[in-house]
Formats: sequence, C-alpha cells, structure tokens
Amino acid sequence: MSNPQQLRYSKEHEWLSAVEDGVATIGITAFAANSLGDVVFAQLPEVGDTVTAGETCGELESTKSVSDLYSPVTGEVTAANQDVVDDPSLVNSAPFEGGWLFKVRVADEPEDLLSADEYTEFSGN
Repeated sequence: MSNPQQLRYSKEHEWLSAVEDGVATIGITAFAANSLGDVVFAQLPEVGDTVTAGETCGELESTKSVSDLYSPVTGEVTAANQDVVDDPSLVNSAPFEGGWLFKVRVADEPEDLLSADEYTEFSGN
C-alpha cells in the first residue's frame, strides 16, 4: 500500500490530512499498522482533550505489543473514531480511510512533517 500523496507524515508513523476549517484528521500509516500486527485495542484521546505535537495521546495494542500513539500537531481533539474503538482491526484493513483515529483543531503544526515521498524514504517502504 503506497502512502497517499495528499497527506503529511510524522517520524512516529502518524499521518495528517490537510487542515480543513482548522481541523485535521490523524491516523497511523500502513507501515505502522503492518509493523504492529493485528490491532486488538485502541485507546484514543477524548473530544476536548488538548494534544501536543510529538507527545503521546493514546495507545494501540496489537497481538505483538502495545504502542504509544503520538499527535503530529498541537490542538484540541474534536472527534475520536468510535468505529476504531469498536473494531480496532480497521487500523489494519483501512489505515488511510475508515481506520483514522482522531481529529484535531490545529493550533500549531511542526515544521518537520514529511511529504509522502520523504516518509517513504524514511520508513524504507
């Protein structure tokens, strides 16, 4: 699965959609989902929480391990994907579509987010 060109990526393997009306959608990349294995539990930030770029804001548990979830931007959480909480396997089957994790009203966006090509080179995938 290739990395969609319209998204930006963090070195912690999260993706970020373009900001629309101040809000961006965040998920983990296919590379991260494949590395985790079958995701069986998702703890997502709650609506109203403030997240900070580069800091943990939840976790994903798989059959292999538990991994921290990092926010690629700073802002207020406006939505959490209840479908992923109910069916964590969406993270594996549709990481760039139905497996999105949360939405943030962006207050600050770091300069070091990667393009799709830069992320592909970084991750080696």
